[in-house]
Amino acid sequence: MAPKRRRADQSLPATAPAPPLRTPKRQPVVVFAHGAGAPSSSDWMVHWKEMVQDALDAVEVVTFDYPCGKRRAPPKAEKLIDHHLGVVKDAAAKYQGHPLILMGKSMGSRVSCMVASSDDIDVSAVVCLGYPLKGVNGAVRDETLLQLKVPTMFVQGSKDGLCPLDRLESTRKKMTCKNELHVIDGGDHSFKIGKKYLESRGLNQHDAEMEAVKAISQFVQNSFSEICT
Repeated sequence: MAPKRRRADQSLPATAPAPPLRTPKRQPVVVFAHGAGAPSSSDWMVHWKEMVQDALDAVEVVTFDYPCGKRRAPPKAEKLIDHHLGVVKDAAAKYQGHPLILMGKSMGSRVSCMVASSDDIDVSAVVCLGYPLKGVNGAVRDETLLQLKVPTMFVQGSKDGLCPLDRLESTRKKMTCKNELHVIDGGDHSFKIGKKYLESRGLNQHDAEMEAVKAISQFVQNSFSEICT
């Protein structure tokens, strides 16, 4: 007896549709600079790198160390620009077509803002984590911020002595580019919230950080197609 013929629609297994290609607009490359107090390998930097990587669906979050040597005090921010810019150029060349985001912690955020003004690169946005608006002598250092031409976001702890929110607000009003602020209630310069403050406000450290990261993600997505005037 001849074998039954297989029906036409059973001759080959169904082929699953190819997954949609990820577009550069959805996958930025982030260059993340450390602050004066800890290198890129510190627990704080690694923790925030991982959160940002996931939230932004970044093709890569590039971290690096400034050539500070064994000095007790870091060099002036202006002396770190060339090294920082070199890292940024390498990342931009490696991921051509992807939006370029500069992010930094404290000193790293200040240098990121300086680098963002370079004519050699095309930056989509800058994210400042704990921007050190006040200098050692207490004077407001806003010159770099007032020169920015790209969308800029500040994430600040409400108890950050290096960046009083009232002074930051005055500076933001003078900035000519689009800028936003996300405040971590009770957070210090590194966004750490005291235990008593957490309990009295019914807050949670992890949730507070995740809210900040979500705000960063939304800001970055909105900035891809916006130009500061």
